[in-house]
This record gives sequence, C-alpha cells and structure tokens, in this order.
Amino acid sequence: MEIAKHIIGKDQPPFIIAEMSGNHNHSLDRALAIVEAAAEAGAHAIKLQTYTADTITLDINKEEFFISDEKSLWKGQSLYDLYKQAYTPWEWHEPIMKRAEKLGLICFSTPFDETAVDFLETLNVPAYKIASFENNHLPLIRKVAATGKPLIISTGMATIAELDEAVRTTRDAGCRDIILLKCTSTYPATPENSNILTIPHMRELFGCEVGLSDHTLGIGAAIAAVAHGATVIEKHFTLSRADGGVDSAFSMEPAELRMLVQETERAWQSLGGIVYGPTEAEKKSLMFRRSLYVAEDMKAGDVFTKENLRCVRPGLGLAPKYYEVLMGKRVNRDVKKGMAVEWGMVG
Repeated sequence: MEIAKHIIGKDQPPFIIAEMSGNHNHSLDRALAIVEAAAEAGAHAIKLQTYTADTITLDINKEEFFISDEKSLWKGQSLYDLYKQAYTPWEWHEPIMKRAEKLGLICFSTPFDETAVDFLETLNVPAYKIASFENNHLPLIRKVAATGKPLIISTGMATIAELDEAVRTTRDAGCRDIILLKCTSTYPATPENSNILTIPHMRELFGCEVGLSDHTLGIGAAIAAVAHGATVIEKHFTLSRADGGVDSAFSMEPAELRMLVQETERAWQSLGGIVYGPTEAEKKSLMFRRSLYVAEDMKAGDVFTKENLRCVRPGLGLAPKYYEVLMGKRVNRDVKKGMAVEWGMVG
C-alpha cells in the first residue's frame, strides 16, 4: 500500500512514525523542533493528535472522570485537565504540516471525533490513525474510512470480534488501505505484555499490512516485530525526556529514534528468504573449510596413515568425510607435503 507516495509493505524497509502527542509542552516552537529532530533522525512520518478536551470528555467532578490507577503516570488527574494539557492546538496543525513537508516528512493525525476529521480534511492529510481507545468507535471509523485515505488502526484492548467489526466497517465505507498496529495500552508497556506473535496472526486473519504501536522502552520489541512481519513501527517521540510532558516517560529521544530507524531496517534486511548452502557472498569463503591434505612427503606405493593424511584448511582437497575411506589406501605416484588430496592420486 501507499501513503503519500511512500510504499509500505514487506518488500520495503519498515515505515517509522514518530508520534508527537503532547510532547510539545504547549510550545509551537518546540513542536516544530520535534518535527525537525524526527526528520534528522530518519523517521518517515510525524503524527499528531487532533482533539480538544471538550471533544474527548466532559468537565465533570465525578470519580469516574479521574484517573485512579495507582500505576498510571497520570494518577489523580481528571480526564478533562489531562486532555487540556496534552492537546495540540488546531491552529498549529498547518504550520507543523508545512514544516514536515519541507523536510520530506509525511505528516498526518489521529482524530478523536467527527469534527476533527472535518478539520483535517481541510488540510488534506494523506492518511489517518485511529487510536486504541477509539477502535470501538465505529461511527468515527466510518467517517474516517469514507475519506478513502489509508487508515491505520491501533488494536490495543480490542478482541478479535471488535477488530473484525472495525475492519469490516472500514472496508464497507470504501477504504481499502488498512494497517493494523499491535498495541499494548499501558504507558509504558512491558516487553512481557507485548505479545509480538500476534502480528503475523493479524496479517493472516485480516489480510492487511500490520505493524507495532510501541510503548515499551528501547527498541527490542520493535526489532522483534519487524522479524515477525511488521511493516510499520510507531513510537512516541520527544526532544528530551528530562523536559517532562504528558508522554515523555515512554517517548524516544532523537538518538534513540535514529537507532530505531537504523536497526529496524537492518532487521528487515536480515530476513531474506529460506536459504541453505553458500550464498554468492559466501562462496569465496569455501576455501577456508577443512579438506584432506598430504602432511608428509610420500613415495609411490606408500599408504595413507594418520601421520601423512591430515584434515586441514584450506578446503581445496577431498572432503573430510573421505578420511576413513582413504586411510590405508596407496598413492600411485610420489606426492609432496602440502598437496591437496584428489582421487587421481589413489590406487
């Protein structure tokens, strides 16, 4: 499939998406610097999130509108205040997208309601992303899919039945270019909870491109994903975790993003095919295998013994498997130490 003329598939290097989310810390200058750092690190795309606190939740002082999970990075915050802190002002989208385009980065976004889709359409975004927490929001998926643009769906928490509903809704609305991203909706996520083996299963089950939206620290899970067929990797990205921000604790810094780009491409390059025997590149190394050589000067009629027949490098003589066959056989001419053994000198 293709996003903004960038081909995505198993015959291409992994498509790397840097997720800005709220790591701009309410500074447009910082947002633009994040775009520049992502481009310099070699990412293929930068992704935004398009919502306001009012389009994603209600400003209500009730217990269920506060985060109570003891392990959450945002424990004690109200949903409204968290999203008010994290959102990207809509008037920033155009300058961010223009900066990305200038640097050769694809820029698109995750809309969280229908008004965000209408807004993003005025900016002619090349693709859309559905977040894990919205993958059961079929009306939103239907509206996004109706644009006909490629749609990336994070699968966090979704059952097979829910994913089937989302994919069917997408295809029924006219969208054919779908990418499913395996995702663990914990922040940060642990490698043990990543279940990368789901990726090839999703590809087979839904017949579409697959990838990983990764909240783990480091690049190990992403490399494992590529090894299992992931063609897209998404990671949260910041200039520096020390600067803070809503998602900074599980976001990559520029040097880490560069390593992600390089090492996932190396992982993809290493996959190759099912190959046995020497490759073209290895053929010149065949001479460094062991083979049978004359280890002492011998006269015609002498027999091979363990003293005068050795299995050594280089590999220009008969194969070692003939050592026992040749033992006790006579040479039919004088041979010198260091001669590669061949059948013509026996008998």
